[in-house]
Amino acid sequence: MASGGIQGQLLEINVVGCTRLRDTEWISRQDPYVCLEYANSKFRTKTCTDGGKNPTFNEKFVLPLIEGLREVNVSVWNSNTLQFDDLIGTGRILLQRVLSSGYDDSTWPLSTRSGKNAGDVRIILHYASVGKNKVQSASAAPPYTGQMPTTVPYGPPSGYPEFQQPSSLYPGYPPVATYKPESTAYPHFSTYKSEPTAYPPPQSNVYSPPENNVYPPPPSNVYPPPSAYYPPAPAAYPPFPSMAYPPPGPPAGYPAQPYPGSYPGTYPTA
Repeated sequence: MASGGIQGQLLEINVVGCTRLRDTEWISRQDPYVCLEYANSKFRTKTCTDGGKNPTFNEKFVLPLIEGLREVNVSVWNSNTLQFDDLIGTGRILLQRVLSSGYDDSTWPLSTRSGKNAGDVRIILHYASVGKNKVQSASAAPPYTGQMPTTVPYGPPSGYPEFQQPSSLYPGYPPVATYKPESTAYPHFSTYKSEPTAYPPPQSNVYSPPENNVYPPPPSNVYPPPSAYYPPAPAAYPPFPSMAYPPPGPPAGYPAQPYPGSYPGTYPTA
């Protein structure tokens, strides 16, 4: 039976100790301590000097419960002298079992910030008000008689006037037609005509060869020769004109060499 009305009720928490804690020291043994946090309530155990991986505390704390908040945050730290304390691991303590039975002795897992296993912490919870505030049981309901009520609890709420025709409120307004339920009987459909008993025979798709297996000759696909469209090519092409240049010599109108008053082999200038 789940408990109800836990607002302001007291919960006793006994921090027994830790097992298999993650070791944050390289040379010496670590000095662990436990912190509890529930809403605005915060508690801290004493430091277990040289507790190492399996410290023991056995310290009790009492906190007031808050309706709707049913878990306690727990964290384990390593106490350092010359630097900040090292976080070993964190976890959550669920209160559903202790609020329903009044007692819970369980071991809760711890994990690092990256989600790796950091050991376990043992917590004993005691809730003394488990039998004071019970939820109303089913015995408070009226006994079952097996008969249906004779009056239907449906209708307009009390204080509202009954429905009146608009004609009584507004003269000349036609009255509202009363609703008549439609007939639930389906109309009679005529019977379907019977299917024909015989169908015409399907046309034969069997290929029939020609008479005496003689096929007509295929159409002539012979095209006329190219000479019917193009003139015949000439038998021989005329020779190309001579590309030889005239023999070297003076241009026409000039006397033959040598020219007077000039170097041999040159032409006079105009």
